[in-house]
Amino acid sequence: MTVDIRTATPADTATLVPLVEQYWKFEGIDGFDAKRVEALLGRLLADESLGRAWIASVGGRPVGYLLAVFLFSLEHGGQAAEIDEIFVRTEQRGSKVGAQLLKAAETTCRAAGCTKIALQLGRGNGAARRFYLKNGYSERVFDLLDKDLG
Repeated sequence: MTVDIRTATPADTATLVPLVEQYWKFEGIDGFDAKRVEALLGRLLADESLGRAWIASVGGRPVGYLLAVFLFSLEHGGQAAEIDEIFVRTEQRGSKVGAQLLKAAETTCRAAGCTKIALQLGRGNGAARRFYLKNGYSERVFDLLDKDLG
C-alpha cells in the first residue's frame, strides 16, 4: 500500500469537508456545518500565516488529513504549531498513515520556524495517546480550559 501525503491547497476544501465531518462524528464534536467548515478551511488554506493542512490518500482515495495552526508563544520561544485536527479513516488505522501525516506536519512546521508542535487529546482516548507517545510526543501536566467568546 502506497500512501501519498501532500500539502492541501484551497482546491482541496471540498475533499476535506467530508473527512472533517467523519472526524467530528468520531470525536463527538457537535455543530458540524458543512458550509461553515468549508469557509473556514478555505481561509486556512489560502493564508499560510495561519497554518497548513495535509491530505493522505491511498490509491487516489483520501483516507486522512491533518490541520496544524500557528501561534506565538513566549514559553516556547516564538512561533509554535498546534495540531488542530488529525483523522485517519478506521480501515487505515495502524497502517502508518497517521505517522506519515505527523512527519509531514513536523517537517513543514520546523521549516516554517516553529519551535514546538503540540496537540490536544481526549483523556479517554488511550489508543491515540499510545500512538502519540510512540511518535515522540510527551504528556504535559496541564488541563485545558476554554471559554466561548461568541
